Amino acid sequence: MSTIKQEYDAAIAQLCGAGAPFELERRLHGGREYTAYKQVPDTVLPLLNEARAHGDKDFLVYEGERFTFAQVFASADALANALKDDFGIGVGDRVAIAMRNYPEWIIGFLGIALSGAAAVPLNSWGQRAEIEYGLTDSGARLVLGDQQRLSLIYQGLENLGIPAIAVRSEAELLARPGVYDYQKLVATHAGKPVPVVDVSAEDMAIMLYTSGTTGKPKGAMTSQTALAQGLYNFDVVGMACAMTNPDSIQAMIAKGFEPAALLAVPLFHLSGLHSVFLLSLRAGRKIVMMYKWDAEAAVALVEQERLTMLNLVPSMLQEMLSSPSFERTDTSSLFNVGAGGAATPPKLTAMIAEKVENPFPGTGWGLTETNSSVSSFTGKAILHKPGSAGFLHPIMELKACDDEGRELPQGEPGILWVKTISLIDGYWNRPDANAADFADGWFNTGDIGYVDEEGFVFLSDRAKDLIIRGGENIYPAEIEAICYHHPSVREAAVFAIPDDALGEEAGACIVVRKGQDIDEQEFRELLGGQLAKFKVPRYIWFRSEPLPRNPAGKILKKQLRELYSKA
Repeated sequence: MSTIKQEYDAAIAQLCGAGAPFELERRLHGGREYTAYKQVPDTVLPLLNEARAHGDKDFLVYEGERFTFAQVFASADALANALKDDFGIGVGDRVAIAMRNYPEWIIGFLGIALSGAAAVPLNSWGQRAEIEYGLTDSGARLVLGDQQRLSLIYQGLENLGIPAIAVRSEAELLARPGVYDYQKLVATHAGKPVPVVDVSAEDMAIMLYTSGTTGKPKGAMTSQTALAQGLYNFDVVGMACAMTNPDSIQAMIAKGFEPAALLAVPLFHLSGLHSVFLLSLRAGRKIVMMYKWDAEAAVALVEQERLTMLNLVPSMLQEMLSSPSFERTDTSSLFNVGAGGAATPPKLTAMIAEKVENPFPGTGWGLTETNSSVSSFTGKAILHKPGSAGFLHPIMELKACDDEGRELPQGEPGILWVKTISLIDGYWNRPDANAADFADGWFNTGDIGYVDEEGFVFLSDRAKDLIIRGGENIYPAEIEAICYHHPSVREAAVFAIPDDALGEEAGACIVVRKGQDIDEQEFRELLGGQLAKFKVPRYIWFRSEPLPRNPAGKILKKQLRELYSKA
């Protein structure tokens, strides 16, 4: 075992041992026994309310608007009272949020939580049918939305009898039946104490819809305990990483900047909701919200707001670091820079080390179903094994299995199953999916991977993306990582193309950087120098337009397969 892993394990033992602040115990939840943090409350409300102590510190910055923690909680308290008194919302009810990233999204989420109801964040990038599906499938009693979303779905709301609270909306919309003005509701209930609600560990806190790259999205039901344990877990892992990287922490302190995070990913997805909003709320960290993603604007905000933290989709982070303005801008405040969703590509890790002064890079692997947690690491560990997804978190159990569900030896890639108290309770009204993906407290992640001999978690690929060429397994992620070694590659996606003789062949779609060219033969030689011959894609397509992605930033390989299979 490496010294780095030994240091991390020692830090976890110190934090989580008997009598320690983050002591572990075995706890029953939903009729099954899990490893849990002993001191964590049964519900998430105490963890959210702790943030009130940050008072008059800046919390949200949006397009020149600024809100302190105290102002956000005052509005959230008023909204919680409006939900309870004016709409009869309480424990067990679902309240949907359908809006772009506005400060009111965050206030709305807190107001829903404080009322005891479950928040149902809907895809604000979705079309009318997708938003209406979320409303009807979840059984939402109310929707909090903005002008664009509510105008889109108003007719459906009338038909369903679902009232709406309108945020940043025009007078015409506010005059429609069943539409209530957010500002008036908050003003009417301003100053009232937060409602007292009787919420239990098993009550639903959030219903997040899965990305839905295939089929209809599924509503993932997170209990109060699962969310509380998941949030607390981030505190533990963050502290362990700090303990094992003292030089980096000293460098951060020496910079002297107040913690501040950029929010440029959707709040209806874990990367925005958990990794930026909820963690910043508890840490007392300022959040700077972007109206829409723009790499140049993001670089400017680093200097203007002295941002210290970036948590972006890998392609967004690469675009930002590659921007010519990054070199001309004062980015010295940056410290904690990373990409979420899976392991950060090694090339991106190297770019962070090159571009950011005294960086503290991080990466990790988590799922909607596990409340964003499974594995992660930060600092020197990621530089030691840049292709890894980090160390397994203390409340996680992980195993790699074959297609029949048999556990494989350590180090052998297989379908990863995870068991944790932060796991969702299942999918809303989807007994078919629950039977297929959950078994005795374990969840089938759909990812292929393994834990190596040192205890580092590695992801090979998504099971559905695996290419089987004449009986040989090809992992697209392995090929994609090498594609990025070419300086002119902006994006890369590798996927299966049907083949009559071999069943499947690998195809690669490469997005070329603006103003640059790639010679196909040269590119094939690059791949052939680092891959077995059968892994080099038979088909390679070069394009200038970005790859199609879902709101979570995942490349829509199904679309690419359909497009290029006909080529």
